[in-house]
Amino acid sequence: MRPGVSFTLTSDDRRRLETDPKSPQKHVWRARIVLLSDNGLGRMAIMRETGKAKNSVWRWQDRFMEEGVDGLLRDKTRPPGKTPLAPEPVAKIVGLTHTSPPHAATHWTLRAMAKAVGVPLRRSGRSGRRMA
Repeated sequence: MRPGVSFTLTSDDRRRLETDPKSPQKHVWRARIVLLSDNGLGRMAIMRETGKAKNSVWRWQDRFMEEGVDGLLRDKTRPPGKTPLAPEPVAKIVGLTHTSPPHAATHWTLRAMAKAVGVPLRRSGRSGRRMA
């Protein structure tokens, strides 16, 4: 293991990590990384055995060192992506789809819809697609 990362598996930890074949695969390979580490294999050997990248091996070694077996069996929460539009602009967009566009065109374009409602272009729908 790299400097600064060290852990010792207890018999209880080892029993929990030697997983049931019905376990989700992500839990199986996370446990395998820790078990191989405890068996004294180096990073390159673990990468070969598991098919995982260096950063992945380091991430799960670190997570086990900090949080134990329970840290391997759950995913960390991630911050949400874009905040959803408020209900008012969504209602305006849906309402405008039932009307004719203000310019001489046969359909609403994404750009025209965004301008009419007052939302950024990227927030009004999929870029490059026209509104029906």
